[in-house]
Amino acid sequence: MASARDIKRRIRSVQNSKKITKAMEMVSAAKLRKSQERTVAARPYAQRLAEALREVAAHQGDDVTHPLLAKARTGRTVYCVITADRGLAGPYNGNIIRLMNGILREADEPIGLVVVGRKGNDFFKRRGADIIGSFLNLGEEARFSNAEEIAEALMGLFVEGKAKEVKLVYTEFVSAVSLRPKVLDLLPVAPQGGSGESGGVNRSYIHIPSAKRIIEELLPKLVKNQVYQALLESKASEHAARMTAMRSASDNAQGLIEDLTLQYNRARQAGITTEILEVVGGAAALNG
Repeated sequence: MASARDIKRRIRSVQNSKKITKAMEMVSAAKLRKSQERTVAARPYAQRLAEALREVAAHQGDDVTHPLLAKARTGRTVYCVITADRGLAGPYNGNIIRLMNGILREADEPIGLVVVGRKGNDFFKRRGADIIGSFLNLGEEARFSNAEEIAEALMGLFVEGKAKEVKLVYTEFVSAVSLRPKVLDLLPVAPQGGSGESGGVNRSYIHIPSAKRIIEELLPKLVKNQVYQALLESKASEHAARMTAMRSASDNAQGLIEDLTLQYNRARQAGITTEILEVVGGAAALNG
């Protein structure tokens, strides 16, 4: 059995760890609040922009062409995997890596990876995956400038024929306790599924300027916005996962402190009892 001094030293160590995890939980909670507001606020614009452009493309049929709308292509599929640069975020990184790793194992054709985040980059590099691009140390907030850089790299791979399709793999933020790994088809942009085809309503539009000009101008912005939305969702999910993990660590530390305190009291009581027995024994020896 450990001595009371050793147990007390361990209690102090666990208390210090608890202070750190509690502080990290509070910091993550503050970052989550801000990130969640930005993520939720950006969703309606991203959804409506996608619906509007796909609706325009769907109603124009073969009259409007764009490199990002092309379907018949050869080459490999490229996955853009979004992870975090740091750990201590519970299962956040592991869930995305596990999903992508399963896709790689089941694939019957070559797959290229564009990795966002150091955790995913380090994992797939160790396993010899074909990493054709990486974006690291993007900071604590999702920035549109970062999304533009990533989206332009992905569109370049697609337009140059180095990728027949591009998919996003990221974590969708549902709530602070519900995070959902997701695979999104990014390129080519599919004209089907726009709001103009829902409910069997046949709508007619007059486009000013022309539909071709609208698509040429806004289609790259749609791709950039989808990447930006994925970054927002991922960053909110990362903060939520880290907050939950640090809260769990703080609770575990508190439970360990209580157990160690009980052990300390028992060891201290045992020491006092031993000292009393030694005093009584010494007194009895003197009287005898």
